[in-house]
Amino acid sequence: MNYSQTLKAIAATALLTIPCFSSYAEELPETKISVVGTWSMLPQYKNFEKPFWTEEVSKKSNGAIKADIKGFNEMGLKGSEVVRLMKRGVLDFGSTVVGYLAADSSMNEAIDLAGLSPDIETAHRVSNAYKPNLSKLYEERYGVKLLGIWPYSAQVLFCNTPLKGLKDLYGKKVRTANRTLAEFVGALGGTGVTMSFGEVVQGLQKGVVDCAITGSMSGYSAKWHEVSTHLYALPVGWSHVMHGVSLKAWNKLNPEVRQFISQEINGLEERIWDAAAKETIEGINCNTGTGPCSSGQSANMTLVSVSQQDKDALAQILEDVVLPSWGERCGTSCITDWNNTVGKTVNKRIY
Repeated sequence: MNYSQTLKAIAATALLTIPCFSSYAEELPETKISVVGTWSMLPQYKNFEKPFWTEEVSKKSNGAIKADIKGFNEMGLKGSEVVRLMKRGVLDFGSTVVGYLAADSSMNEAIDLAGLSPDIETAHRVSNAYKPNLSKLYEERYGVKLLGIWPYSAQVLFCNTPLKGLKDLYGKKVRTANRTLAEFVGALGGTGVTMSFGEVVQGLQKGVVDCAITGSMSGYSAKWHEVSTHLYALPVGWSHVMHGVSLKAWNKLNPEVRQFISQEINGLEERIWDAAAKETIEGINCNTGTGPCSSGQSANMTLVSVSQQDKDALAQILEDVVLPSWGERCGTSCITDWNNTVGKTVNKRIY
């Protein structure tokens, strides 16, 4: 299916029906919703997004709200196209990785700068602090209402070459999903390589890249362990996902339906945050066989111990390279907003 045909197919299945009566879950009007989710082969979609929309919403609304959902990859879309199609009114509800939108605005990098959040608790606080800023951005730029932000498991290094620590990235080609990760790799003497998630297995197989960064569980689900030998589980990011809805579609919905969906997505958001911490550990276990793996057969990658020296090096790269570089491309007002939100949360400042 070509791009034009894809747009027509999406438009044909977009959100339509919204009668206007009633007040509570048992009395909600019959409503059909079309949703575009994230990567359909990954646990976040399988365990949370899909069952939420196809089962939970219907059950909790007593069958009044029915939703269809497909991952953007199933629809032949790139992640960056999701919000642009929402702006055009082709898509209604949709999710995508926030970093995929960095080319549209550097603000999309603000909550997931390389090395910013060394743990899930910090990542959550950072996300909450900056959410109003992203909400305003998406409304003004895309006509999209932001409903939730949540992470994947910790972004870690998969390498098909021996690795003892960050210094071994010198001279290596590393697949990075966003610019700040490329800056992190570059600061260590490596080269960041832009490559879509679906191309990484082949890239590692053929030596196009020596290492690649993704979520510990995402990499396991995509079988990166079959083409890589060493896992370095130092969290360098969290690859946040935004979930939103076209304001045109949202404003057509019955007010009680809007309230119901908002409330349910708030609950979904918190569950995914809780799960991301567990998936990080599960992903490490499954890739390396060093602990319980309930998601399938354990692999036998070498788990490289994370040193305090590397944690300190990552924090220094954030201060010396990542923050100044991001501030320069985002601009003065952007820096001020970041300092007053994220900066205060993590006790850092961009000058």
